[in-house]
Amino acid sequence: MTRTEKLLAELIALPSVNPAFLPPRHPLAGERQVADFLAATAARAGLEVEFQKVVLADSHHKTPSRANVIARLRPRNKIRQTILLAPHLDTVGAEGTKFIPQRKNGRLYGRGACDTKGSVAAMLGALCELATAKSRPQETEIVFAGLIDEENAQAGSRALAASGFKADLAIVGEPTKLQVVTAHKGSLWIQLETRGRAAHGATPHLGKNAVHEMARIVDALETDYAAQLRRRKHKLLGAGTVNTGKISGGTQPNIVPDRCVIEIDRRTLPGESEASVRREITALLRAKKLSAKLSSTKHAPCLPLETDAKLPLVRQFLGAAKQTRPVGVDYFCDAAVLAAGGIPSVVFGPGDIAQAHTADEWISLAELERGKDLLVRFFESLP
Repeated sequence: MTRTEKLLAELIALPSVNPAFLPPRHPLAGERQVADFLAATAARAGLEVEFQKVVLADSHHKTPSRANVIARLRPRNKIRQTILLAPHLDTVGAEGTKFIPQRKNGRLYGRGACDTKGSVAAMLGALCELATAKSRPQETEIVFAGLIDEENAQAGSRALAASGFKADLAIVGEPTKLQVVTAHKGSLWIQLETRGRAAHGATPHLGKNAVHEMARIVDALETDYAAQLRRRKHKLLGAGTVNTGKISGGTQPNIVPDRCVIEIDRRTLPGESEASVRREITALLRAKKLSAKLSSTKHAPCLPLETDAKLPLVRQFLGAAKQTRPVGVDYFCDAAVLAAGGIPSVVFGPGDIAQAHTADEWISLAELERGKDLLVRFFESLP
């Protein structure tokens, strides 16, 4: 068993389900155990370690404090540039979730194996290896930041960006199959509400059915609006998308419903904003002679990412990955938050996003090791 595999197995064994998905004081909730373990591991390797408080303890709601864990490898000489490694520590939960690492056929199974404890192990493993190597950078500071809350509201990356932390490049850990990603889609959650007039189910003509109005809106979104989006494409990301994921309306069959609500997921492209999307939807409804109230249900903006692949450090990282051109991904992650905070960001890590959030989540151990080695090789090329 390699050091990286051992580190990942130990990480999987530590529960770290995002508290947003569990009841208060649930034994599986929170990133604290993982953060403490990583801090101890980094300290043993000689790295400087600190915690950044992000979510303070709340005795009323019985929630503990949550913190990013930060480990620094300082260069031997004056700092000329800083590289940030930024995987997240939280996982999703699921019925029957088990935090028991299992090795089988060259894979390591367990919750968080690829999303993103695999990236955590590869990134911190590379940094710990570099700490004792003769090839350690002379003028480049490397900072590992294990971030909380990516799966819910990205409180960890938002706090790090708001703190004024600066870096010349952030490598955000997500399962990309070791491909360097320079663009990802943004995510908007928009609620649409229709209002009608209640009446007895025996005399529906005396009311106005809000569900019927909403049904026409759903049809317009899933057909006309979806087709409109398919006509606009980004070179790395393809087209934006819309999905009606939730609907609620009415109280019982014999009452004409006076209210109906849907929630849609709109994946955005670079250059699109919540304001522009709301204008598009409003124009569509107006053209169809439909009416609904629009509101956002996201905690904070989840913007798309587009980082210039011609930036010197990005080009150098692409070269280390033996990749001639960058790629894009459909999902949103912490990279856009850090980029909005002024840190050029890419996404990279072992594992396949297709395995993320699944009951039998796994990662290829060979790919895990290649990811760690690639990062070491990149760091060794830095001044």
